[in-house]
Amino acid sequence: MNILFLCHRVPYPPDRGDRITTWHFLRHMLDAGHDVRLGCFQEEDRDTDAVAFLRSRCKAVAAPRLSRQLRKLWSLRGLVTGKALTLPFFADRRLRTTIDGWIAETKPDLVYVYSSSMAQYVLGMDGVAKVMHFAELDSDKWRQYAAAGRGLRKWVYGREHRLLLQFEDAVARDFDLSIVVSEVERSLFRSCIPGIDPFVLPNGVDVEHFSTKGDAERGKHTLVFTGVMDYEPNVDGVQWFADTCWPAVKREYPDAKLLIVGSRPVDSVKALAQRPGIEVTGRVPETPPYFDRAAVAIAPLRLARGVQNKVLEAMSMALPVVSTTQAAQGLGDVPPGTLRIADEPEAMVAAIRELFGDPSRARREGHAAAAFVRERFGWPAMHARLDHKLRELGLLA
Repeated sequence: MNILFLCHRVPYPPDRGDRITTWHFLRHMLDAGHDVRLGCFQEEDRDTDAVAFLRSRCKAVAAPRLSRQLRKLWSLRGLVTGKALTLPFFADRRLRTTIDGWIAETKPDLVYVYSSSMAQYVLGMDGVAKVMHFAELDSDKWRQYAAAGRGLRKWVYGREHRLLLQFEDAVARDFDLSIVVSEVERSLFRSCIPGIDPFVLPNGVDVEHFSTKGDAERGKHTLVFTGVMDYEPNVDGVQWFADTCWPAVKREYPDAKLLIVGSRPVDSVKALAQRPGIEVTGRVPETPPYFDRAAVAIAPLRLARGVQNKVLEAMSMALPVVSTTQAAQGLGDVPPGTLRIADEPEAMVAAIRELFGDPSRARREGHAAAAFVRERFGWPAMHARLDHKLRELGLLA
């Protein structure tokens, strides 16, 4: 099959949420022998090597450089045109010309789009099977930002929510299949875009890579938080934990450590390293060694939903996890004894206290978490679910 695969960021290496998902589904298509033409954006200097690697695997790759600062200015055109600011941010004449050329040269059998912002390149294109991998409704992220914002930001975020939802509605009705990451997202989708019933396809986890080397190196009173640290839900979550939970943890356990592991930490996150016991690593080659240094993983997110890779990875590493409801919703029904839910500071501190105070129980919960994730969220199972759905709809030979 000829497949056109579009995503908003270079899908390699799989070191952040969207790259993990896009790489594993892209690789699955390549391994199946399909001819894939990939359209995406480069954001960092290191993306040059990633694009070279992807060109060795794909039929063709178009990956123009995207400067976020310049694009933010360019996106303000949306205030004049009445469009969501997200759309001009990801609109690129070079990429459109290349995509149009590919379609004219070899009409694809399947168009697979990850992130609604990229759907603008094929919206209205007829006679081709089209799959929209929303994962989550981006418009609802802006609704959450608006609810937490003030002044001009509140107005801008609210406008973005409204206009982006209108666009997502049009995309869902234009494409043959819409994909979301969890039953929670499916319920939200159906309420926001009536008449469209999306297919639920959770994120997976590489259970071989995220496999613990044992408990020997784990710090008795060490916590770990992982994620890209310029992503607002991560920044908000770890800042909230540092302000409202960490002082109490540190008072009870003077030797306690908090590892904040992830690339591109913003200044407010870097400043947390000045607080006793907190280490901010920045980008690291891989995260499993940091999971293995910790006794407990935390996911104190307040602005996100879906299936959080940080939670899947920690659970796969046989770490007990203390998570907010927001960060755990996408997992569905979790067996008792595999995940701690705590939304208030007192409850989160209490859960950490129990796990720190009873290492044997913490190990039991961690291994139960690993067994659950490995059974339900391994990537081969996700690939099989997607293939079955595409064949069922006649979108895949």
